[in-house]
Amino acid sequence: MKAMTYRGPYKVRVESKPEPKIEHPNDAIVRVELAAICGSDLHLYHGMMPDTRIGHTFGHEFIGTVTQVGGSVERLRVGDRVMVPFNIYCGSCYFCARGLFSNCHNVNPNATAIGGIYGYSHSTGGYDGGQAEMVRVPFADVGPSVIPDDIADEDALLLTDAFSTGYFGAQLADIGEGDTVVVFGAGPVGLAAARSCWLMGAGRVIVVDHLDYRLQKAREFAYAETVAFTQVGDIVRELKRMTDGLGADAAIDAVGAEADGHVIQHVTSAKLKMQGGSPVALNWAIDSVRKGGTVSVMGAYGPMFSAVRFGDAMNKGLTLRMNQAPVKRQWPRLFEHIRAGYLRPSDLITHRIPLDHIAEGYHLFSTKLDDIIKPVIVPAP
Repeated sequence: MKAMTYRGPYKVRVESKPEPKIEHPNDAIVRVELAAICGSDLHLYHGMMPDTRIGHTFGHEFIGTVTQVGGSVERLRVGDRVMVPFNIYCGSCYFCARGLFSNCHNVNPNATAIGGIYGYSHSTGGYDGGQAEMVRVPFADVGPSVIPDDIADEDALLLTDAFSTGYFGAQLADIGEGDTVVVFGAGPVGLAAARSCWLMGAGRVIVVDHLDYRLQKAREFAYAETVAFTQVGDIVRELKRMTDGLGADAAIDAVGAEADGHVIQHVTSAKLKMQGGSPVALNWAIDSVRKGGTVSVMGAYGPMFSAVRFGDAMNKGLTLRMNQAPVKRQWPRLFEHIRAGYLRPSDLITHRIPLDHIAEGYHLFSTKLDDIIKPVIVPAP
C-alpha cells in the first residue's frame, strides 16, 4: 500500500509499505477514505517531538471503511464506514472507566502520562497513522463509531480530532454566562474552540494570531473579535485594555510548542530543542486572564521543561485545565449541534490534497502558503 513516511525533520514522502494485518483479536483494518494533516503533525514534521522514527506514518485524523475484523470484534462488521478518534484506548482500565480515554493505562508502554495516538511517534505508542491507504485500528469495539447517515464525511473527519479538541478546550475553559474568552491561535483547533465558546455561553470571544488570513477566518467562522499580536506593542497590555483593565475571564492556548512572539523562546525550543515547546502563548494566556480566571491548554507540548510563568498563575489564583481531548466523549453533543445547524466543521477545510502529493501538503501547511487553514488528504481510489 501507499503511505506517508517520515524521513527526518522537514522530510516526508510517499512509499510502499506492507498492508497492516490483524495482530490481535480486537483489531480491525480500515481502508482510509479521507485523512487530514493536523497542526500537531507539524511538530513531528519539524522534529519537535521525541522518538519520531524514520519510516513512521503520521496521521491521527481519518475515516474509512472496515475491510477486516479480528475474531473478538463484535460491534463492527466488514463494510462499515467508520470515524476513528485519534485516541487509542482499551475502554476498561482505571482511566478509561473515568472517561480519560487519552490517558489509557494499557496502550502505551513508552510513557506513563499519555495513552496511545495514531501516527504520533513512539512516545505515544508507535502506532502507524492514517495518512496511508490502510491502517490497523486496535480495540475496534471501543474507539471507532459508524458514521451516522446524516453526518457528512468531511464533518465526521474533522470530529476525529480538530473540532472535538477545540470543543473540549472550550469545555475546559469553564465558561460562565456572558464571560469574555481569549483564544490564542487561529489554526483549526483555535477556530473550533472560538466557535464553541458561544455554545458554552460566552458573551465575548477574542482571537489572537499574527496572520491576516487566519484572523479573517476567525471573524467569519467564529464571529470573534481579533487582535494581531504583531500590530500591538504588548499583547497582554492590549488585552487588559480591551477588558476594562481586569483581563479575560478565561483563556485558551490553542498554539502549543511552536508559538511565535518571542525570539529567545522560539529559538531555544523550536531550533535548539532546549525546551519541550515555546511557552509564549501559554504565558500570554496566564498573564492576560483576570485573577481567579481559567486557562485551558489545548496546544501540544513535548515532555521536556518549558519556561512557564507558573508563579504568576499561582499568585493570581488561576485554574489551569488541560489534557489531550478524549474525543469520543464529545461526539454526541457535536452531532446534535451539527444536526441543529449550529456547526459545520468542514467549513474549516481549505485544501484537498492527493496522498501522492502529501509532501507538498506538509510544505504548504508548514509555511502557511495559499491561505491554508485545514488540509485534507485523499488516498487514490
